[in-house]
Amino acid sequence: MQNDLLILIIEDEPGISHFMNAILSASNYKTLEVQTGKEGLSMAASHAPDLILLDLGLPDMDGLALLKTLRSWSDIPVIVVSARLHEREKVEALDLGADDYITKPFGTSELLARIRTALRHSLRTKSSTEAPIIEIGDLKIDNDKRRVTVADEIVHLTPIEYKILELLGRHAGKVLTHDFLIREIWGPYANENQTLRVNLSNIRRKIEQNPAEPRYIQTEIGVGYRMVEE
Repeated sequence: MQNDLLILIIEDEPGISHFMNAILSASNYKTLEVQTGKEGLSMAASHAPDLILLDLGLPDMDGLALLKTLRSWSDIPVIVVSARLHEREKVEALDLGADDYITKPFGTSELLARIRTALRHSLRTKSSTEAPIIEIGDLKIDNDKRRVTVADEIVHLTPIEYKILELLGRHAGKVLTHDFLIREIWGPYANENQTLRVNLSNIRRKIEQNPAEPRYIQTEIGVGYRMVEE
């Protein structure tokens, strides 16, 4: 069954680009393939794809520069697909507005799962920037009452803990970097890395059945945190 979702692949290695194209076509996505950043920006503007798969090592410009330019005028979901392994580059891509980051080589199932998550998050964000109630499994965040429950049991959080949990819940499925969380909670000039870790530890202790094996909030080592979607 064909659907109307269009994915733009910006990748200069034909073998990888064709591989991703085959995976997406088999899953009923429409696709466009380009090999340069300039073409990618042009296609993004003219075709308004539902999602972009972006390689960072393009022949005419760095993928991070393309992402920065794209984010100045578009909120199209972007998944970076790159062979670069340094956490610094993952963090930079996410801070510039990438929705997710996949490291080459990757599996078919992982690619499709990341795409589904990014598309769901985009649709949810468009429908409501702050849903009155966020539900993830047994966890419920009620923004109107500023109340959190797990399996219908009220969880007592400090104001900062609530703000962190609500922010993660609002962006469920997406990696939020340490800098993004600190900037949103404490402001652009704060340096609260240790405070963030302490608050996350307290939140997990209160909402997780086993904080050592968290169900709701996953750690992306060296990058940030991700609230699961379900």
